[in-house]
Amino acid sequence: MKFYDIFNGDADGICALHQLRLEQPQDAELVTGVKRDIELVERVAVSAGDSLTVLDISLRSNARAVERALLRGARLRYFDHHAAGDIPQHPQFEAHIDTAPDVCTSLLVDRHLNGRHRLWAVVAAFGDNMVESALRAAQPLKLDHTELARLHELGEAINYNAYGETVEDLHYHPADLYRALMPYPDPRHFMVDEPVFEVLKQAAAEDLARAEGLQPEFADAALALYILPDAAWSRRVNGVFGNRLAQGAPQRAHAVLVGKADGAFAVSLRAPRSRPQGADQLCQAFASGGGRKAAAGINHLPVEQLPRFIAAFRETYK
Repeated sequence: MKFYDIFNGDADGICALHQLRLEQPQDAELVTGVKRDIELVERVAVSAGDSLTVLDISLRSNARAVERALLRGARLRYFDHHAAGDIPQHPQFEAHIDTAPDVCTSLLVDRHLNGRHRLWAVVAAFGDNMVESALRAAQPLKLDHTELARLHELGEAINYNAYGETVEDLHYHPADLYRALMPYPDPRHFMVDEPVFEVLKQAAAEDLARAEGLQPEFADAALALYILPDAAWSRRVNGVFGNRLAQGAPQRAHAVLVGKADGAFAVSLRAPRSRPQGADQLCQAFASGGGRKAAAGINHLPVEQLPRFIAAFRETYK
C-alpha cells in the first residue's frame, strides 16, 4: 500500500496540503507541477489498497483517472473548488467539493479541520485573490493590519511561483516549496526564518514591473485584455498580474494572454470581483479550458481562435 499527496502547485494546493499534514502527518509521495498541470491523478500508477489525497485540481479533468483508481481498489479523498462534473458515488471516494465563488480548496480543508490551522488557509485565500474570503476567515484570529498585509504578500508570492509552462520557468519546484513550509505551523515564522519568501517577493516585483509597463490591447469600463510576450517572466507573472488588475478595477473583467512559441496563447481570465461569475463556462467552451466561476484559464488557445475568444469575452462581460 502506498500513499500519494496529489496537489496543485499554487498557493491554494500547497497550503491545503500543508494544513492537512500539520494535522495528520503522513509520509506520502508528492505529485504536483505548475499551476496548469491539473491532470495529475493520471500520473499515479495505482494499485489496490493505495490511498490518494487530491487537492485543488478539477475532478472534471481527472474523472477517468479517478474512476480507474477506484476500479483498481484505491481509496481517494478529494478536496476541490473547481468545476467537478459528476461526483463518484463510491464507498472508497470521500468528496469535499464546493464550487461556490467565495471558497477555495484551503478554506474547504480549514472547514474540515475546524479551523485548527487557519493561518495557512488565510494565506491561500489571499494567494487565490479571494481577499474578502481571506479577511472573513481571519476575523476570529484578531490579526492586525500589518500581519494581514504580510500574509497577503506570502499568499501572492507562493501563488506567483506556480505559473509557468514547465517547472523550469519557476523559481522553486512546487514540491520543494511545500517541503520548505512543512516545519512551520505559523506562516509568520516561515517568512522570518526562510529566505524563500523574500526571493519570491523580489522576483515577483521585478516581473510585475515589466507587465505593468505594457498597454492593454483594449480596455473599457467593462473589460480589458492584455497580451504578454512569449517569455519566462510573462509565464511566471500572468496570474499575479491578472489578480492585481482585478483588485485595481473590481467592476471590470480581465483577460491576460501569454504568447507561446507556436503562436498560440495561454489565457488567464478574471471575472469582475463585483460579479464573480462566468469565467469557468467561458473557458470551458475552448478545448483546453477550465477553472472556477471567478477565475479560469485556457492552456492552449490557437491563434485562429483568438477572435472567437474575444467575441465570447465581450459577450460574457459587456
